[in-house]
Amino acid sequence: MNKYILGYRCTVCGKFFKPDEASLTCPICGEKGILDVEYDYEALKKVFTKEYFANNRNYSMWRYAPMMGIEDKHIDEMLRIGWTPLIKSRNLAKEFGLKELYIKDDGLNPSGSSKDRASGVAVLKAIEAGAKVIACSSTGNAASSCACHAAHMGLPAVIFVPKRAPIGKLTQISLYGATLVIVDGDYKAAFKLSKEAIDKYGWYNRNAAINPYMVEGKKTVSLEIAEQLNFKPTDWVAISVGDGCSIGGVYKGFAELHKMGLIEKVPHILGVQSTGCEPFVIASKKGTGLEECEENTIADSIAVGIPRNPIKALRAVEYSKGAWISVPDSEIIEAMSLLGKNEGIFAEPAASAAVAGVRKAIKEGVIKKNESVTIIITGNGLKDPNNAQKAIIKPDLMEPNINKLDIYLKEKGVI
Repeated sequence: MNKYILGYRCTVCGKFFKPDEASLTCPICGEKGILDVEYDYEALKKVFTKEYFANNRNYSMWRYAPMMGIEDKHIDEMLRIGWTPLIKSRNLAKEFGLKELYIKDDGLNPSGSSKDRASGVAVLKAIEAGAKVIACSSTGNAASSCACHAAHMGLPAVIFVPKRAPIGKLTQISLYGATLVIVDGDYKAAFKLSKEAIDKYGWYNRNAAINPYMVEGKKTVSLEIAEQLNFKPTDWVAISVGDGCSIGGVYKGFAELHKMGLIEKVPHILGVQSTGCEPFVIASKKGTGLEECEENTIADSIAVGIPRNPIKALRAVEYSKGAWISVPDSEIIEAMSLLGKNEGIFAEPAASAAVAGVRKAIKEGVIKKNESVTIIITGNGLKDPNNAQKAIIKPDLMEPNINKLDIYLKEKGVI
């Protein structure tokens, strides 16, 4: 057990448990009682000083290992995850009329998505537990990342996905050698079957809606953003939202830095969903609990009709004085094109939703033009090449004729 962990606190009943009193979920509230890992922040303050960061040459998320709830025994054997580039926008900031815009490109992680942060932690925790198999359900990215890191560490993986998972992600999972189970149903059906199998066979559970340590990996994106901005994060941080674990991690990372006195304030967090699947947005508008929604969007990574981590997600926006917003698929597709043409970044639909969300939030006055923003790009566009085709104009075949090329180039305004 990591020496800085004090224990776990239930997000439902608020009861605190020592490490030997709980494991994955609250003993009182059951499955809905998702736990938060709590640390000895006074002790961590003595470790995480600005000198620590300045002298640390491990440029990966593993530089934050003492506050990730993991043992360091196998860290050096893991793939390099994190420390993805934080790019200052040259053109998109002008397009949006923003003073300052940064893009955190987490699509450059080993399997092509931000889910590598959680999966890396999951694989280490599975090894710590002596597990023989690791398993999860996913709309695609968590699945491929779990298969990736399990393969690297020689740990068998069983992955459950809904039948609509994109071919790019299915190909990754199979190529990494995992046992792939394509469930004839939606994400809810895939999650249910994975839970039954995990319970029956005793596999290590990587599902972020159950395992509190997944947030500990996901929060490292905030730690990096803060450090890369010299501990002066932007006014807003935007991220697309499906299950709720990622946005919960984004908030926790900033909140812990604030507790340790490393940043002056927690940024406002903008949670972005598709109008085709917007349970958090609807709940925030109605002021009620979450209701099941249809999963009708091209942004498969955030197409979660029943979010499994609602409390952490809702608190992330509430506690940061942020906002929820949703955008239609047409604006997501447009955002894919804008990001590619203006910044040279290829993002999948779910990641591009965050770009579209920022654009809409500026138009509606939620984000002011004199404020600074960071957009987290959660997945690479090569994850979903079929939907990427919707964001481009397909070129015609060109005859090998210089005169016809001349006409074509003039039409395009190149010459």
